[in-house]
Amino acid sequence: MSSEEFAPPKYAQIVQAIRRKIADGTYPPGSLLPSETQLVREFGVSRPTVVRALQVLQLRGMIDREHGKGSFVKATPPISERDNSRPARAVLDRVEATDRGTPVETGAHPAPAPVTALLDLPEGSPVMMRRVLFDEDGDPVELVTFWCPAELAEGTDLGRSTPLSVDVRQHLQQVKGLRLDHVVERLTARHPTTTEAKLLELGKSAAVLSVVARVFDGSGRPALLVEVVMPGTLHELEEAYAL
Repeated sequence: MSSEEFAPPKYAQIVQAIRRKIADGTYPPGSLLPSETQLVREFGVSRPTVVRALQVLQLRGMIDREHGKGSFVKATPPISERDNSRPARAVLDRVEATDRGTPVETGAHPAPAPVTALLDLPEGSPVMMRRVLFDEDGDPVELVTFWCPAELAEGTDLGRSTPLSVDVRQHLQQVKGLRLDHVVERLTARHPTTTEAKLLELGKSAAVLSVVARVFDGSGRPALLVEVVMPGTLHELEEAYAL
């Protein structure tokens, strides 16, 4: 197999390249990054791919983005304070309408037993399920499924079959006054289900990374369950922490 089969997606390659230039001083703190148009030309990718890379850098606290002005390098925070762009954090802050997200299944369902257990609900309780497929340059790269207790989902747009125009975290806060407080994630490697293999265009024996995240509100109650499924050959997860 060629090394290209295991290369990270294009947006991640842009993130890595810009991070290296920030680290080596090519882009010092306070400097203006090249424009989106310049980055499109430099890396030979589409504008949505560049925008996604800049969003990741912003989530990691490495740049500030100002509408009409561009992206500026921030002073590098101490390693213990960095946001490492956890998968669940990234999807909670992602805007489907502008980040190539396509809802493939939405609606109320009796929750499967594993879902009710993780949401601390009685078995068979109704939940709102929202499944969204994200692509990069036409290739599927992530399948994200949200499960939300029915009473919390009531009045929200989680059941809509069209892309949301704001991120899920902001939407729940605006509509329900719900503040999401913290996340507990579990990462596993496995084979895809039949549905996942079809949507992600994978073989049944392919490997996927599954991140299951329990999202809690300020009172410590599970408010949302999120699963992010990613083709194993397209993604790498990076962590940094202090000793």
